[in-house]
Amino acid sequence: SSGEELDIKSASDLPDASKIKEIREPWIKGEIVVPKEYIGGVLQLIVSKRGLQKNLSYIDERALISFEAPLANLLTDFYDQLKSITSGYGSFNYELDEYRTEDLVRIDFYVSGNMVDALSIVAHRNEAQGLGRVVVEKLKDAIPRQNFQVALQAAIGGKFIARADISAYRKDVTGYLYGGDVSRKKKLLAKQAKGKKRMKRFGKVDIPSEAFTVMLKRG
Repeated sequence: SSGEELDIKSASDLPDASKIKEIREPWIKGEIVVPKEYIGGVLQLIVSKRGLQKNLSYIDERALISFEAPLANLLTDFYDQLKSITSGYGSFNYELDEYRTEDLVRIDFYVSGNMVDALSIVAHRNEAQGLGRVVVEKLKDAIPRQNFQVALQAAIGGKFIARADISAYRKDVTGYLYGGDVSRKKKLLAKQAKGKKRMKRFGKVDIPSEAFTVMLKRG
């Protein structure tokens, strides 16, 4: 809002939305060469990446598809998806084109109430809520269970938009007791619950490196 222009290298560096007048993101001009029978699938892939088809021409049995798209949407798993859709026969090249003003937001991710800067991503507002849900579910699969419940949350501007929980390990602390010592069992279970509550409050969740690759595989 002060007129200062910032070159953002990481999503976590993006200022608060109240301080931003506009965000410009890099777009590319790309070309895909593919056998004719795969044209439909490739065009759907381009649209799913917010891309715009510009031209379609044919060279014998192959098609040349020219398009424009946001660079960020091609840096995740675009090439892998293209190879999958075309059974390995699609080729792709691109060049940087220009910066365009877009309605982008930062999605932050919280693990047990703590924001993890390295997980923050920038996405188009129209895609943000769905992307937040996808990522928290993938994080749920990537982060091991702990001795306490772990909440995974996605937020935009401090407002939570998605949540998934990793349930705690259930340990039978009464296994060595025999017979009907009900009061003793209740005391042990109460002590365990109190301990879990304390761990949830003070415990640190170790996030494996695999969790960070979730950002590169969103499909």
